[in-house]
Parts: sequence; C-alpha cells; structure tokens
Amino acid sequence: MHTFLKKIFGTGKSEPQITLAFDAVPGWITEKESAAKAALASGTREPMADIRNGIANLQLIINNIAGAEHDPDIHPRLKTIAKNSLPQFVKAMKASLAKDIPEDPEHFYPVAAECVKNCLHNAHGQGRYLQAIFPEEMKAVRHGIDTIGRGINTINPLLADYRKEMAGLASARALFEAIADLRTDFTASEEKVKRIHSRITEIRERSAAIEREQTSMPQDPHMQEVDTRKAVLADLCRQRDEASRTYSALSMTASHVFRKAEKIATKQRHPSEIAILHAAMDILSDHEIPDKERLDGTLGAACPVAERMITASEVLLKNKEERSVFSDTQEFRREICAAASALKDLEENCHQAESALTSHPLVMKMQSLEREKTQLAAMLEKESQGLSDLEEWRKKTEKHIPELLQELKEKIAGMSRDNVQLQVPDLAHP
Repeated sequence: MHTFLKKIFGTGKSEPQITLAFDAVPGWITEKESAAKAALASGTREPMADIRNGIANLQLIINNIAGAEHDPDIHPRLKTIAKNSLPQFVKAMKASLAKDIPEDPEHFYPVAAECVKNCLHNAHGQGRYLQAIFPEEMKAVRHGIDTIGRGINTINPLLADYRKEMAGLASARALFEAIADLRTDFTASEEKVKRIHSRITEIRERSAAIEREQTSMPQDPHMQEVDTRKAVLADLCRQRDEASRTYSALSMTASHVFRKAEKIATKQRHPSEIAILHAAMDILSDHEIPDKERLDGTLGAACPVAERMITASEVLLKNKEERSVFSDTQEFRREICAAASALKDLEENCHQAESALTSHPLVMKMQSLEREKTQLAAMLEKESQGLSDLEEWRKKTEKHIPELLQELKEKIAGMSRDNVQLQVPDLAHP
C-alpha cells in the first residue's frame, strides 16, 4: 500500500534547485541533448525490436504464401485470380519489406512507417483478391502488419516528445549564442565609442588651430602683396568685363542683321551669299574670341552683302544700334576688331594675374587650410553620425539583452521543471 501511495502522490520531496551560470548553459544544453537521445534510445529499444521481428515474421509469411497450395475445389475463376494476383502481391510485399531499417530511432521511424504504409497498400490492393483463396495466410499477413503498426504507434509519442525537447534545446542554444554575441559586441562597442570620441576631439582641436591660424593671417607681413595682387586682378577683371560687353553688343547687333540678310539670300537662292553670311554669324557667336585678321576678313565679305540688301530695302534696320553699325561698316569693322583684340589681351592678363595671386605662398597656404577645414568638417559630421548610431544601438542592446536573458531563463526553467535557475550575468562583463 505504501508503495502504491508513493506512485500516486510522490514522496513529497522536490528536486534541489540548481543555479546555472550563464557560461555553463552550452554544457547544460549538451547534457540535456545527450540525456534526451539516451531516453529515446531506451524507450524505443523494445518497440524497434518488435518491429524488426514483425518484419521478419511477415517476410516468412510472404515466402510461405508464395509456395502455398490453394484448394483444388475452388471455383476456376478464383484460380485465375490467384494465378494473376499472387505473384504481384508477393513481389510488392517483398519489395516493401526488403528495405534496410536504420538503427537510429529518428531515422528508423520514417522508414518503418513507410514500410507499414506500403504493406497496407499491397494488402488492400492485390491482397484483397487472395482473401478467399488463402484466408489463414492473409489473416497472418494482416496480423503481421498490425504488429508493426503497434510498434510504430508506441514510438510515435516518444519521438514527438524527443523532437519537442530537442527543438526547445536548439532554441535555447540559439538564444544563448545571440546573447553571447550581443554581449561581446556591446563590450567591444565601449572601446569603439572611446575611439570615436578621441577622433572627434582631434578633429575639433585641429579645426580650432586652423581657425586661429586663419584669424592671424591678416597680420602676416606678406598679406600686403596678396592684397595688391587681388586689386590688380579685380581691376583687370573689371576692364575685361567692360570689353566683353562692348564686343557682345557689337557682335549681337551685327549678327541680328546678318540673320535677316541670310533669310533674304535663302529666298533668292544665292548660295554664295548664304555661306558668307553664315560664316559671319558663326564667328560672331563663337565662344572663343577670333583673331583680328580672320574677324575683319569675314566681316569684310559679309557687310557688303547686307548693305546691298539694306539699300534695296530688302532688309530693314529696326533700331539706332543697327543703323549705327551699318551706316559706316568700315568704322564698325575697326571698332569690333579693336574690341576683340582688347578683350583677348585682357583675358590673358586676367589669367596671368589670377595665376600670380593663386601661386603666392600665403594664398596657397590659405587655400590649403580652407580645404583641410572643409575635409575636417566632413569627417566630424561622419564621426558624429557614427557615434550617434552607435549610442542608439547600445541603448537598444541594453534593453534587448535583458529581454533575451529573461526568455532564456524561462525556457531553461521550463525544460528543467524549475529546478534549474539561470544566473543572469552582468551586461558589462561578458
């Protein structure tokens, strides 16, 4: 009676609680996996043996059926059925029972289940035609299939429990590895934060030094030379711009009249005049300032064509600028060629003055400092953004790791029925 009551109510003693250190979790999981495999092997040993014996017995039964003599007094039609169905049934059953079954329970189960499935299919297929001819033998076949089926049914819940436990352990291992990786990364990020702060400090110090140096430059003894060269360049640029406006005004006025003249020449079908006028418009609209001789020669050919059309009232002059140009084309050619020559000289002078300014050691130093300052500003922005992203990640990780630890703690407690408690580690010390 005492033993019976112990089985029902237990001994009243609970298993002692064990505290599991975080770093010991992989070993604990491995032990649990080994224990689960051992329990599965132990629990399935007998039903697996029964299944193997059932398959062997069924093979023997099939061999007996293959050589069995049927009743000579049966109906001729049944004899024909037996003659046709028996070889097919025997062949199918032998093929179903001939497969090697693995020793490992996990691999054993699907092979044995497939064997039963095929045997049932054979029994319900060609086997149903043999019931009347070989009733005892077919009864033995069904019994043999049932024996294998019962063994599989016994293994099924054991295997289901094993797979459930192994899935839980795999999940716990994945959780542990995720936490371990995050803790390692979190600790490494502390050094990374320090390095970024150090780089930011260096960038700011260098930027401040550049600003101090730039502030002191107006007192540099060579700044007077720079200012003089700037003034020379500014004056030359002003003269160049004035010359450019003069040349542009003359060229645009003439081009407008030449365009009207070209339309008249096109209507009159004078290809030579069209070519002359087109060449004049091209040289006047070119971005490059033409040579004085080429410009004068081209205008010398185009102006008489336009003047003839103006005299014939084929081309009308609309404003005083156009009338001024074509009232004296000789003066216009001299004026625009002088403007082109002056503009070309001034552009060259501006280029030389600009080179003289930019090549001055003090200016080169100023430009170098400004470039470095711009680069430092870009670096500071990049480092600051990296620091912001890293600090945001650290905040999320500080919150996420305890959540994962709690999940792992609950999983371990559930798998050990609360007799194992996970010791939660300090985040800062992986």
